[in-house]
Amino acid sequence: MLRFWVSIALAAMALRAAESADWIISAGHVITMDAQRRVIEKGAVAIRGASIIAVGKRTEIDTKFTAKQRIDHPDAILSPGLINTHTHAPMSLFRGIADDMRLQEWLEKFIFPAEAKNVSAEFCRWGTRLAVAEMLLGGTTTYTDMYYFEDAIAEETKAAGMRGVLGETVIGFPVADAKTPQDALKLTETYIRRFQNDPLIVPAVAPHALYTNSDETLRAARALANRYGVPLLIHLSETKRENEEIIAKRGMSPTRVLESIGLFEGRTLGAHGVWLDDADLAIIKQRGVGLAHCPSSNMKLASGVAPVVKQLKLGIAVGLGPDGPAGSNNDFSMFEEMDLAAKLQKVATMDPQALPAEDAFAMATIHGARALGLDSKIGSLESGKLADLILVRTDQAHSQPMYNAYSQMVYALKGTDVTDVMVNGRMVVRNRAPLTLQPAPILAKAREYRERILRSLGK
Repeated sequence: MLRFWVSIALAAMALRAAESADWIISAGHVITMDAQRRVIEKGAVAIRGASIIAVGKRTEIDTKFTAKQRIDHPDAILSPGLINTHTHAPMSLFRGIADDMRLQEWLEKFIFPAEAKNVSAEFCRWGTRLAVAEMLLGGTTTYTDMYYFEDAIAEETKAAGMRGVLGETVIGFPVADAKTPQDALKLTETYIRRFQNDPLIVPAVAPHALYTNSDETLRAARALANRYGVPLLIHLSETKRENEEIIAKRGMSPTRVLESIGLFEGRTLGAHGVWLDDADLAIIKQRGVGLAHCPSSNMKLASGVAPVVKQLKLGIAVGLGPDGPAGSNNDFSMFEEMDLAAKLQKVATMDPQALPAEDAFAMATIHGARALGLDSKIGSLESGKLADLILVRTDQAHSQPMYNAYSQMVYALKGTDVTDVMVNGRMVVRNRAPLTLQPAPILAKAREYRERILRSLGK
């Protein structure tokens, strides 16, 4: 009897000695994406507030911590949330409006006219709600955006509990929220000041591209970004036509033109980077420019194949993005982008070892975070980092048996296998149910906008 009471007392002492946590989440495999790329079998993560406080074996975490809430999912992979480094969220309402054509034709004949007749702050709110619902349910916890009325986009993203690097577009012709580039820059400054230091929103300056802005506007955009210490987002060398026309006009590539005007003198993310030669890549590396690789978009628009293997070997930070859902890609699936990124490099190089699954997964997590300059905060499961993470079930026919967690995430699992999503220590999806969004009114409004858009285009 004495031994029994001694054991009870010791257990009580151990419980009192354990640290408190808000959450303990355990899984069959924990992909950390830390410097050692540890994959922990029967692992767990402890979370307090917005941050991860420990990562390790479940037995170790359970010994050191007690939690107010916990999730134990032995038939799942626990991983960092996926990071989308390039998209246009409100264009979800243009999904499939025009397909199977080249970029310039798609933009000039369909997208720009449709935007001119339909885009408003309210349009951007509903388009963002639709996009964010899709992204969160698919395991994306951070996304990078370039569009109009970015303050409304930021409000909706924040309300959904999602993290965003959100850039107000600056472009050289009248658009829905600004009649001139100067108006867009003023609007952008107001937006930056409003969301600067927000826990979820990183405001950004987003000059659309070299071919849609003057050098003067691009310099002003760079100066604005540097004044407030925020990123600059820009489309870069997406198509062969873009490259050839700029070389014919300026005598050098888009990258070298942007270098000559000082655009890379600060935190920069270039979207696409398909037509970059060795001299361009040397500049990108020297300036620490991040790149967003968009394999689905580049394939669908026949824009070309980005030299991703070469970019990664040079140490350039390359993330992944689905681009816009209106015709350059019709969804926001980061699982699809991982799979296609790996396979596209293999067939382009005729090397099955090119861009292995682990590297493709890194592009969707820690490399994407580095491309955005956020790798000290997100992109891996490590003590001290923000608690952005996902649980992905592995108990379905298409996900068994499992020999390698990276292979499973990139080649076998789908966005629909994501069960739970946490951002900044807050659970936003639980058991496939969004906790911060109501899907029914969002879907109803999307159907309503379809009718409006068709009428506006005379269809």
